[in-house]
Amino acid sequence: MKYTLLNNDDKTLMLKKIGVSKIDDLFADLPQDILLDKLDGLPEPVSEMEIFDILKSESCKNSTKRMFLGAGSYNHYIPAVVDDLASRSEFYTAYTPYQPEVSQGTLTAIFEFQTYMCRLTGMDVTNASMYDGATSLAEAVMMSARNSRKDKVLVSRAVNPLYREVLATYAWAAGLIVEEIPLKGLVTDFDAVKKLCDDETGAVVIQSPNFFGCIEDPDASSSGFSAFKKEKKLDLIYTVTEALSLGFLKSPAETGADIVCGEAQSFGSPVSFGGPMLGFISAKEHFTRKIPGRLVGLTVDSDGNKVFALTLQAREQHIRREKATSNICSNEGILAVKAAVYLGTTGPRLGMLGKLNHNTASYLRENLLSAGFSPVSDDPFFNEFVLHNGKSGFDSASAGAGFDLGEYYPELRDCTLFCATETDTMQSIDNFIEKIKSGSVWK
Repeated sequence: MKYTLLNNDDKTLMLKKIGVSKIDDLFADLPQDILLDKLDGLPEPVSEMEIFDILKSESCKNSTKRMFLGAGSYNHYIPAVVDDLASRSEFYTAYTPYQPEVSQGTLTAIFEFQTYMCRLTGMDVTNASMYDGATSLAEAVMMSARNSRKDKVLVSRAVNPLYREVLATYAWAAGLIVEEIPLKGLVTDFDAVKKLCDDETGAVVIQSPNFFGCIEDPDASSSGFSAFKKEKKLDLIYTVTEALSLGFLKSPAETGADIVCGEAQSFGSPVSFGGPMLGFISAKEHFTRKIPGRLVGLTVDSDGNKVFALTLQAREQHIRREKATSNICSNEGILAVKAAVYLGTTGPRLGMLGKLNHNTASYLRENLLSAGFSPVSDDPFFNEFVLHNGKSGFDSASAGAGFDLGEYYPELRDCTLFCATETDTMQSIDNFIEKIKSGSVWK
């Protein structure tokens, strides 16, 4: 997108319109001692052509490395059609489509996004996206608490630690109690849930695949969790950070989930230095009027034509603040559109893509074991797994490949979380393994 600067005549006209004579008048209310007369160290102005040359020269200093890193953000191939369609004028806005009569393109795409996410999760309703996975988890817990009128939630230690930090902040402000469910190996100890649960417990939060890449399955546990959950009327909140797994594993609904939330960045959005991300909340029908944000609904106009509109906008901009379900006041519109295009063009091949991810990760794991790493768990995984560095001499911090777990899980010091996706080829994995064996990773 080109940037067209203002000339002096434009500036004069704008200042006159707002009733001041010069730009400095706009800052008259600020204390003079905090205003700067000049900015030292800035280069002289240059032309647009020169700027492009400078940026091109600087970009040549970048080096690309093969990074087998996931931990909440995932590198997937994005078909060209995704950006091509999402950048059309009918869709290209990151803001909420307030006026349906001029926003039918965006509303249609978001409606499709909601439909796709309901089908993938097995839930009845999905909102029109959230800011990111961490806040969507926090909002899902708040929604559950409003519904159950209970102020305690149990959260697995295998949930992304950054998500848990955001949840802790929300819970503190809302007066909710968050207790941690311990692990059994690298998966949630569902036996411990019975001991931690009391009459004030309204929800249990798990992540699958969890932060260690392991697949959580409450029904596979000998704890009888499903029967216990039903007896205690607990909400099972199922968090997802690697959304591609939804097309490969059985749906969260099949594991007994009542609410599914998390991150859908894998559907058509690049990692892009950590953002922006695409959060979502899907839930069973009885949460429809309690879900945060807004929903896009299908209706008909006075002529009987199908039209789309925002509906059930239970937020502070549309109803009395004390009645609002959330202070979330926008959605990741452009990313939801990208996700809809990605899912629409990928279609049933999403399962094949998930299988390719798993097979690629399995190939990486087998070769890392041959290079001196040792297993930490034999639990089923999707495209991430944990290995002990063992005799490999591998330092994930200096290598920049994989996630060092020691900071968040002291008991897993000297362990690395690896991830592989369809963007990693057998040749790139073989080259990485050779560098590890030779002790020259990234040298």
